[in-house]
Amino acid sequence: MPAYVWKYIFKFTFKASYFLKFEILIRLVLKNFWRFILTNQHLIYKATLLVACSFLVVYLFPKGAKFKYEFQKGKPWQYASLYAPFDFTILKSPAELETEKQSILDSQFPYYRADATVYEAVKKSYASKFSNFFNLPVSSKEHQDLYDFGLTLLDQIYRIGVLPPGFVQIAGESVFLIKGNVESTVEKDQFVTIEALQQSVDQLLKKTAYPNYSTPYYKLFFEIIQPNIDLDEKFTSNSLDESLSSISPYRGLIQENSIIIKQGEVVEGEKLQMLISLRDEYASQLWNELNYYWIIFGYTILVVLTFMSLILFIYNYRPSIFEDNREISFIFLNMVGMIALTTIVVNFDVRFLYAVPICILPLILKTFFDPRLGLFTHLVTVLNLGFVVPNSFEFVFLQMMAGIVTILSTTQLQNRANLFITVGRIVLVYLLGYIAFTITHEGGISKIDLLVIGLFLLNGLLTLFAQPLIYLYERLFKLVSDVSLLELSDTNAKLLKELSDRAPGTFHHSLQVANLAETAANEIGANTLLVRVGALYHDIGKMNAPTYFSENQTGSVSPHEEMPADQSAKIIINHVAEGIEIAKKFKLPDRIIDFIRTHHGNSWVYFFYKKAQEMGEDLDEKDYRYPGPRPFSKETAILMMADAVEAASNSLREPTVDKIQQFVDTIVNKQIDEKQFNDCNITLSEIETVKKVLSKKLINIYHLRVEYPE
Repeated sequence: MPAYVWKYIFKFTFKASYFLKFEILIRLVLKNFWRFILTNQHLIYKATLLVACSFLVVYLFPKGAKFKYEFQKGKPWQYASLYAPFDFTILKSPAELETEKQSILDSQFPYYRADATVYEAVKKSYASKFSNFFNLPVSSKEHQDLYDFGLTLLDQIYRIGVLPPGFVQIAGESVFLIKGNVESTVEKDQFVTIEALQQSVDQLLKKTAYPNYSTPYYKLFFEIIQPNIDLDEKFTSNSLDESLSSISPYRGLIQENSIIIKQGEVVEGEKLQMLISLRDEYASQLWNELNYYWIIFGYTILVVLTFMSLILFIYNYRPSIFEDNREISFIFLNMVGMIALTTIVVNFDVRFLYAVPICILPLILKTFFDPRLGLFTHLVTVLNLGFVVPNSFEFVFLQMMAGIVTILSTTQLQNRANLFITVGRIVLVYLLGYIAFTITHEGGISKIDLLVIGLFLLNGLLTLFAQPLIYLYERLFKLVSDVSLLELSDTNAKLLKELSDRAPGTFHHSLQVANLAETAANEIGANTLLVRVGALYHDIGKMNAPTYFSENQTGSVSPHEEMPADQSAKIIINHVAEGIEIAKKFKLPDRIIDFIRTHHGNSWVYFFYKKAQEMGEDLDEKDYRYPGPRPFSKETAILMMADAVEAASNSLREPTVDKIQQFVDTIVNKQIDEKQFNDCNITLSEIETVKKVLSKKLINIYHLRVEYPE
């Protein structure tokens, strides 16, 4: 072949190899990328949750920059002397604006409008009815004179106007009267009213030649006169709105580099108003002059820092919650929801800020998790709200004090009185804090706002909605509260009733374990109610084959005696899996199912393992071990110890105090040697405490006494 052909083939092969390598590289990168996604999906979810919540909160924040100085009325100025950084106008105080507004309201006259057509209609009616009231010949001169004089009277009456019935006249009160396109000021008592018509006619006839005709004129006018003056509400309202809108919010001008306040001066009066004006003008100018995105970026950093602190707290001190995306989502959802609710209320009317029941958040988190997490989350939430609310120091102080009281209160919601007591304490803290701040700002209690006190009481009432919210969250997020645990602990519950009917020995064993575990949990500060409920349900899997478990056997013959060891071990081990199935069928919470999963950990079914060894059977260790997992909380660890001790205690013969103590130590130490407690946060000191409690309880059960030396 010619050389150029070989050259072409070589170049094509080289390019094909290049593209093939590139394709392999892309596939490798994508493969590693998806492997990374699958391996770290929990971390990616939490990072996404953090970013989403941060941007949502920043979006809710007010779109303005923060003034770099914090000040309070009645407090000394703690910074260096402040000079005006630019020209700005002084805002009028709310009191000044209210005074101007009230002045306009007091000086604003109502507008009345005259209807010209009414007078023409009255004159026609006068002409037709005059003769009915004056019995004189029509052709007589006196008739004509009285007729003409009556027209003069009507003209005088309608020169000002006639008010409708029911209008109140106040001496000296002025109004604006509009006749056609002419506006004039008239005293309201100059108008004629139907109620005072007799008096008006007498007054008009008093100095005339016809005072004796007062009665016929009155009767005639009473018959024909119609009101022609009416209040023009729309025109009056528009005029008032125009006058109020003309009120200027500013007074005076502060020039650049003018002294505003010196270090150590008290922030009050004119100084306070100048600082408020500078703060508002500063925020407005900074927002207009600086880049919008830089300010958003600054807010985002601050919010991410607060949320990151919460994430790190959960990671370091609550690892089980950190691993559960559902629970961590629940915490962030409540936190962002409370920030959103408060922001909406502030934007609607800042006066209602203290009606927002922010203490519902630590109350709910304490119920589902623990007080420390509830308080830390409340702290992060309140810090973020400090960017939104006015008087942020006062707000943060009150909310932190109320949150601490919420956490320290005994809030076991199965006792409804505790919730009312806690809410009462929260409201009391709010009231005391508000009164104290008012005294420090105003120098007395005369300026206490009853509306704010009412809002605190409303806050307390809204906090009571924690109870239905807890029920709703249990259904939505499959969480467990003390209220649900209390319901599950009722021995008349359907599942426990079925257990007592089908496996009475197991039911009795579960009750004994529950009593032991509850006492031990109380000694080391674990969740006593959770342990008790977990103990009551931990052996429900034995219902499917109750006679294969010793506590349910009534005779001296065991069905295991005629079975291979591996089959017996399988039946014993299966009670865990079958218990999980039954629990799911009856929709028990996952936290209770955890006790069923872990109460044997991955320990041996030792009796049948030794039996198989003695019979020389081929052994597969997996057939004689529970599948696990091992206990992963203090509560599940306590149950494992209590279950093993109670079950084995039935084999004791002639028990003594020393024998029981040695017996408990042996069982629990064996579990420690098998590393059953390596995955939970229980300490060796707490295990020793549990051992002492179990020994003491067994001693009481057997009615033993310590033998004292003679």
